Amino acid sequence: MVNNIACYGMLFLSFFPVSLIAQEEKLELSLEQSMELLHKENKSLKIAGKEVELARNEHQRLNSFWYPSLTAAGAYVHMSNPVEVKQPLDQFTEPAKDFVHTILPDDQFISSILDKIGANTLTFPLVSQNLTTIDANITWPVFTGGKRIYANKIGKTMVNLAEVNRNQVDATQQALLVTNYFGLRLGQRVVDVKEETFTSLKTHYEQALKLEQNGMINRAERLFAQVSMDEAKRELESARKDLSVAQQALKALLNMESEKDIQTTSSLFINDVIPPAQYFKEQIPTGNYLVTQLKLQESMAHDELQIGRSAYVPNIALFGKQTLYAHGVDKYLMPRTMIGVGFTWNIFDGLNREKKIRQAKLASQSLALGKEKAVTDLEVGVDKFYSQIQNALDNVKALNTTMEMSEELVRIRKKSFQEGMATSTEVVDAEVMLSKVKTAFLMAYYQYDVALISLLSVCGTPEAFQQYKAEGKTEHFIFSED
Repeated sequence: MVNNIACYGMLFLSFFPVSLIAQEEKLELSLEQSMELLHKENKSLKIAGKEVELARNEHQRLNSFWYPSLTAAGAYVHMSNPVEVKQPLDQFTEPAKDFVHTILPDDQFISSILDKIGANTLTFPLVSQNLTTIDANITWPVFTGGKRIYANKIGKTMVNLAEVNRNQVDATQQALLVTNYFGLRLGQRVVDVKEETFTSLKTHYEQALKLEQNGMINRAERLFAQVSMDEAKRELESARKDLSVAQQALKALLNMESEKDIQTTSSLFINDVIPPAQYFKEQIPTGNYLVTQLKLQESMAHDELQIGRSAYVPNIALFGKQTLYAHGVDKYLMPRTMIGVGFTWNIFDGLNREKKIRQAKLASQSLALGKEKAVTDLEVGVDKFYSQIQNALDNVKALNTTMEMSEELVRIRKKSFQEGMATSTEVVDAEVMLSKVKTAFLMAYYQYDVALISLLSVCGTPEAFQQYKAEGKTEHFIFSED
């Protein structure tokens, strides 16, 4: 009974194609899906996003200088002796004695009383030896010479700078993704080519074995066919190992932990026509991330210069104090509520302001020169990537004719070998040549795609890659089964 169930199970599975079972072991992934995973899981993009949050928080911190500051302060003080006012009484008794003598010249009694009173000192206590106060203080700057205005501008520029940096990281990761994704696609297609070549040479070896048995070819030709088949198998295994490395590289970039192999569904492509190099160069001054960053840094240096100049102007602020609790200090000596306006003016600070102004000017000049140099260097980079694109297109055009001739040569050589009109060496040479042409074709497509995303990243428009891809011609026609 068990054996019958097992047989039925094997018979049931036989109705399903092997490719369907193998497909379940792989994870199909398009380039667009890979982009979505990149933006969700890539750690470099997450770090760049945190830097934007830090810049926004710093901008909000700089805005706090526009608002008043409220503080509370309290203290308990024990003094070595209380604060008192002492007044000798002789300054009052002496005039009184003179007045009495004018009336009674020989008076002794009143004068003696006044002398005794004048020998004393009158004491008035003001502050107790122990005192406690709790105060609320408010300070509100109303004029800082423009410091707060330019500090706010610097805060906004810092946010813009962080966002540009995040876009640059995004473009870099997109270029890396295209390189790895299409590198995996290239590896998979190269394996297909190697498998196709191995299958063809294996069939050729089986034919050579039969022809040797029938005495139509000698043993040397059969051995040559066998050696060629073994060499094709070795190249196939090597291509599969390279494919495994490409799998791990793409998974690491996408932060994937799945054990399934990725099956790429987006094809390599080329565009027959692309804009001239000058079109991409014109986008450098406005689109390139490095140039944009230098512009923002130059703007920050200008604002730093304005802040340095504002140091020559006094700062004006409103202030107030409310005593919440006091012990040991009477109200008539220290009022409980005070408000006022004051200013601070730094007259001389050892030339510190002058040095800061000069430093800001030098930084601005250096950034301006760096921006000009960056544009020039990036234009050279555009020429480099554009040249790589043109070379790939030229290779594809040249290989089109070579592909057709190689396929035709393989067909003729195989037919001639079966009829005894061609040697095994000629058939193998034709097969190997066709394999090399197909591999070169795939490599040209891959080089075109990598150079294109690099060019678009330099111009600051990596998102345009999808449009070029939609309009491009894929590599499917290389394989007879497609």
